[in-house]
Amino acid sequence: MGGFFGVVSQNDAVLDAFFGTDYHSHLGTRRAGMAAVNTEIGLQRKIHKIENSPFRTKFENILNEMSGNAAIGCISDSDPQPLLICSNLGNYAICMVGVINNSDALVKQYLSFSGGHFSGMSGGKINSCELVAAMINQKSSFAEGIKFAQDVIEGSASILILTENGKLITARDKMGRIPVVLGKRDDGFCVSFEDFAYKKLGYEDYKELGPGEIVEMTSEEVKVLSAPRDKMKICAFLWSYYGYSTSCYEGRNVEAMRYENGKIMAQTDKENGVAQDIDYVGGVPDSGTPHAIGYANESGIHFARPFIKYTPTWPRSFMPSNQRERNMVAKMKQIPVHALIQDKKLLFVDDSIVRGTQLRETVEFLYENGAKEVHMRSACPPIMFGCKYLNFSRANSEMELITRSTIYELEGEEGAKHLDEYSDASTERGAKMRKVICDKLHFASLEFQSLDGLIKAIGLPADRVCTYCWSGKED
Repeated sequence: MGGFFGVVSQNDAVLDAFFGTDYHSHLGTRRAGMAAVNTEIGLQRKIHKIENSPFRTKFENILNEMSGNAAIGCISDSDPQPLLICSNLGNYAICMVGVINNSDALVKQYLSFSGGHFSGMSGGKINSCELVAAMINQKSSFAEGIKFAQDVIEGSASILILTENGKLITARDKMGRIPVVLGKRDDGFCVSFEDFAYKKLGYEDYKELGPGEIVEMTSEEVKVLSAPRDKMKICAFLWSYYGYSTSCYEGRNVEAMRYENGKIMAQTDKENGVAQDIDYVGGVPDSGTPHAIGYANESGIHFARPFIKYTPTWPRSFMPSNQRERNMVAKMKQIPVHALIQDKKLLFVDDSIVRGTQLRETVEFLYENGAKEVHMRSACPPIMFGCKYLNFSRANSEMELITRSTIYELEGEEGAKHLDEYSDASTERGAKMRKVICDKLHFASLEFQSLDGLIKAIGLPADRVCTYCWSGKED
């Protein structure tokens, strides 16, 4: 995924940018970077790998190395950023969050008429930031260039630019798939993916950018360069999985949504007369926990933590490139509480079920420690499609999804014609898919949140929320 943070201030901005960027560390594990502009020395930039060390460790000396009244930082799960660009629009630093699905076509088109070039990267890839900058630089202003880039990009691009004269220019992606919010303090403004990041620094809410909106920021004012577009498709996964619990998007808090989501799942189970004989409800840590609390509160079944994640020394479980290593790390982090497992019927809620590989390991771990039954609830509907709009998917192809691979096992290619039925637990196909997944992952039962239930928990109109990975319905 990824996230960014920027500050423009009457005072030095680097310290705020450092802490604000650090508060986006949950959005990426590969690379991070910061840039600042000082009137005497110009633009400065640092980029580090954060695969084995957190952002704070890598950038702890930044205050001795950088200074300036405007600064930006980013966490990236893809390309190194921010990049420093020299162009017809002047010198600037740029970072972006999103994914470009038609990069090969854009590169070919650009090279065919410009005579320009791109810096080489391993594997022949082009840095997404550099490609976005190449699109922007084809126009005579940042605003026109950003609008052009967003129109030609298939995917999404939220953009943050630091100019050589100390201004910030930022844009939310044209469909508003991720948030971009502004904060205000007496000495300036900031821009962020997560709103809690600036509130801890003393900024107050100023504005949430609309889809495709572009603004220019100085320490004195925020100027709208391009008004918001009408249509929005904000990512529903923000609330169910990768958004931070304390954040609000479009006025809806993440933690509150997860409680409500769990409540709706419990109500559904009650109506269907299932999962009533349960000793404890628990969440698959950490993002499954608030969904589980909502479920427990509504069902009246005691909430418990039958196993605890040991996180002081272990990195995030999906960070290693090797699946076997990821599974081993996940296993090593799980410390059982035997008194809450032995001879108990347990129901767990997870934020979603993607491949199911680690979840199977977790369930086996619970049975090895004496669990009598392990029931599973997914806080999301069955994932049927890989995300094509944001770079956060934990599956590289649709056949890596446990739902799609199970459907293929049941019906071959014919099954892809009946995904709506497989998503619906009340149909014969839906019941059969759930039974097969239960057998694969050793669940005593399995239910998914419905799409209607998820939208209800989010609390936004359905036509304002992107649900492509579940429904396959595009904009």
